[in-house]
Amino acid sequence: MTTVHALRSASASSLASRWWQLVFGIVCMVMTANLQYGWTLFVNPIDQKYHWGRAAIQVAFTIFVLTETWLVPLEGYLLDKFGPRVMVCGSVVLVALAWVMNAYASSLVWLYIAAAIGGIGAGVIYGGTVGNALKWFPDRRGLAAGLTAAGFGAGSALTVVPIANVIASSGYEAAFLWFGIGQGLVVAVVALFLARLPPARSQRRQPPPPPCCKRGRISGPPTCSNPRRSGSCTSCSSWSPPAA
Repeated sequence: MTTVHALRSASASSLASRWWQLVFGIVCMVMTANLQYGWTLFVNPIDQKYHWGRAAIQVAFTIFVLTETWLVPLEGYLLDKFGPRVMVCGSVVLVALAWVMNAYASSLVWLYIAAAIGGIGAGVIYGGTVGNALKWFPDRRGLAAGLTAAGFGAGSALTVVPIANVIASSGYEAAFLWFGIGQGLVVAVVALFLARLPPARSQRRQPPPPPCCKRGRISGPPTCSNPRRSGSCTSCSSWSPPAA
């Protein structure tokens, strides 16, 4: 039993390493990028079928962008409270549902509702993966955020041709349905491996004592929370840096 427990602990530790967390976040971003950047591929086919007008159809994209961005502060609060795994897994349902709704939407109202649902899901995934990367890489925040955000652009580059081919061969409805379900399943599986930064690693390192302090003794004004006078020095049992 001890061996099995040790192996499981080692496996969990490996999957929770910060580089794996970065990879998982990038994959989630890649799989949701075409919600935004692939939308233009669907505008003409939808207009050709229902003749709603390009301007009216593009209102759905405006709604998507608004719900994707304006709700991020609230989503960030929920991400801190429940963690990236729970929030991203829940958002995958919204993203997949939005694309399935787009496949069967027969009115602009349903198209707009689907856009709002998809925007909420995409916003959580974007904010959750970038925020998680920043927490795991406090020493390389720029690199972590840049790589994760780059996944959003890379995803559109990787999927634009397959989506266009499916639209041409099977119709835009099939593209919405297949890619919505397929990408949703990928993100759902990958999101299960997203993990919070352990509390021990998230604590900021306390700066070292000043040069005048040796073995708990400080010459001059005490800067510790529990000073004890001993001769000409102050003994510090729990030293803390002075306030900035």
